[in-house]
Amino acid sequence: MSERESMQYDVVIVGAGPAGLAAAIRLKQLAAQHNREVSVCILEKGSEVGAHILSGAVFDPRALEELLPDWQALGAPLNAPVTEDRFLLLTATASYKIPGFMLPGCFLNHGNYVISLGNLCRWLGQQAETLGVEIFPGFAAAEVLYDDNGSVKGVATGDMGLGKDGKPTGAHQPGMELHGRYTFFAEGCRGHLGKQLQERFRLREGVDPQVYGIGLKELWEIKPEKHQKGLVIHTAGWPLDNSTYGGSFCYHMEDNLVAIGYVVGLAYRNPYLSPYEEFQRYKTHPAIRPFLEGGKRIAYGARAIAAGGLQSLPKLTFPGGCLIGDDAGFLNASRIKGSHAAIKSGMLAAEAAFDAMKSEESDELTAYTRTFRASWLYDELHRARNFKPWMSKGLLTGSLMFGVDQVVLRGRAPWTLHHQHADNETLTNKKLVRPIDYPKPDGVISFDRLSSVFISNTNHSEDQPCHLTLKDETVPIRVNLEFYDAPEQRYCPAGVYEIVRDANGENPRLQINAQNCVHCKTCDIKDPTQNIVWVTPEGGGGPNYPGM
Repeated sequence: MSERESMQYDVVIVGAGPAGLAAAIRLKQLAAQHNREVSVCILEKGSEVGAHILSGAVFDPRALEELLPDWQALGAPLNAPVTEDRFLLLTATASYKIPGFMLPGCFLNHGNYVISLGNLCRWLGQQAETLGVEIFPGFAAAEVLYDDNGSVKGVATGDMGLGKDGKPTGAHQPGMELHGRYTFFAEGCRGHLGKQLQERFRLREGVDPQVYGIGLKELWEIKPEKHQKGLVIHTAGWPLDNSTYGGSFCYHMEDNLVAIGYVVGLAYRNPYLSPYEEFQRYKTHPAIRPFLEGGKRIAYGARAIAAGGLQSLPKLTFPGGCLIGDDAGFLNASRIKGSHAAIKSGMLAAEAAFDAMKSEESDELTAYTRTFRASWLYDELHRARNFKPWMSKGLLTGSLMFGVDQVVLRGRAPWTLHHQHADNETLTNKKLVRPIDYPKPDGVISFDRLSSVFISNTNHSEDQPCHLTLKDETVPIRVNLEFYDAPEQRYCPAGVYEIVRDANGENPRLQINAQNCVHCKTCDIKDPTQNIVWVTPEGGGGPNYPGM
């Protein structure tokens, strides 16, 4: 193979999401203020900035105000201020509105905006490039590079033009090495390289296991008479049972657009549960369906979210770099918000790195951890730390106890609850549970997986190594099918995993339709034996989300 070329920067950032872009912008701002040159580049595996970005999203502008105080004059796409909050408890046939005075402050959204996070990232990318940041979309960071002392010295992009057998084709181009004094990892939830770094540097020692949810989302254009710009609806209850964590969102954006979605905690026990089917079923509820009738579904996507909170945060730094945004797990699950936290974490890391470079130091960025612990972000996550552990006790008990935690104790309870299990450890043997009979999609309000993947604009070059790798190819049949009836067929929101048999219905085998993968990372999280390992495919592949 050809030798890889290399490029040198002061800071290399992996991922052009809110954390990575905020870090780059802050570095350039500090450089300008101190009349110094700081070179910054961002690698983005999506075909463009925003292509892989998916979030609800109701956005708290607090961190953006700090990063770019003139964001309104600069034209930031925050066009739908929240005008009304509704929180509904659903049964199969009815809905009950929770009065506002009974809701903890974390569920109220006055001063926030309904946005497309993808469009905000596109705008942040423009601000970053104006400041001199080099952004390379379509290039996936595939490998962490280390120096002779074991410190991170940068990353390498993946080779292009490898065949399915992993060997170079006639179109082969070797990857590029990008070296930096510091490397920031901002890959989002369950980052492929962030996961490796947490293992190599033992960043999770002494902290709770991370716990996750899968968020599924559709973008609809609805009838003008049904649209209420700035309306924010959240629901709990049906279609999930009391013991399964989850809930929905329905956000009215500008231009008659509605972002509608469902989040299911990945600690669920029943291997027959399908988050995708639960979402499709939820849309048929009589409190929700009328919004969508007569409308048009224009986009679909899915993404895992890290919901463990403060007690699941890993050590943030290691020699040569740090984790920022949801690569570390800064999401505040109680507020269903992480974008403001990602921006703030990126800013804090940038400030620590700039100070270290200014003093010519190359030590670990411990100032990042120190300033985080002194920040409003730490205070916010500390107040919310018991939300997910309480909700794991069931909807009714969890809601009651978290209400006491927030309304009575104001988030200052003298105890911290802990997560006991990783999500892959929670499935029950198929013989002990009943399969779930999901209704067939009607093609009007509810849809099948493949039609959904089609409108996610997902594509991968077919002649490349499969990026959904198996440590042991016998496990899907010997373990997953035998004990759990192959749950990967149901937890994947894109129809990637199928059990196929011969003409006689015998000899089952796992078929992996990697072309369908929307990069949600659910398989990497929920696979019972952690046999499935998601690795980065060729840059530019995956979904191309419009306005998600």
